[in-house]
Amino acid sequence: MVDDGNTGFNLPRGATGFYRPKDGPLPETDLRAFLSALYAAARTAGGRVDQVEPQAYPRTFHTASVIDDTGEWIILCHIYHPWIAFAQERGDWCSEDFVAPPPWAGTFAYAGFVVLDREQLATPLSDVDTSGLTSGEWREIRFYGVTTLGGVLFNAWD
Repeated sequence: MVDDGNTGFNLPRGATGFYRPKDGPLPETDLRAFLSALYAAARTAGGRVDQVEPQAYPRTFHTASVIDDTGEWIILCHIYHPWIAFAQERGDWCSEDFVAPPPWAGTFAYAGFVVLDREQLATPLSDVDTSGLTSGEWREIRFYGVTTLGGVLFNAWD
């Protein structure tokens, strides 16, 4: 399950939200940086920020929404890595309900985040470099039956 060039996506330590304390702390996405990018994105969209829900155990992501003239956009921000995804609805677990990023999603990239598109998030784990995952992370992946990149990144495993 090593990247063969299909996606170029590497799952680093902590991507699943699980880690061993003896390996040291995980990096953390700065909530203030996310909020700053979120409000900038809302301005770019000509919309407004509606709700912000900071990450809470066991979720691996912050959730927010922007309302523009096309409707409501649900934005997910990974807690340990600066990854952004867009989902159909709010929830504690996302595996297949991702949507394509709106045109204004580039505002997040400008702020230093990586905006993941629907196709990337639907990538089977067999096409992703998973060599950085621990046996404990694999145990959780198998237990929850997760098979896609998005399911591994945006979860609420306990």
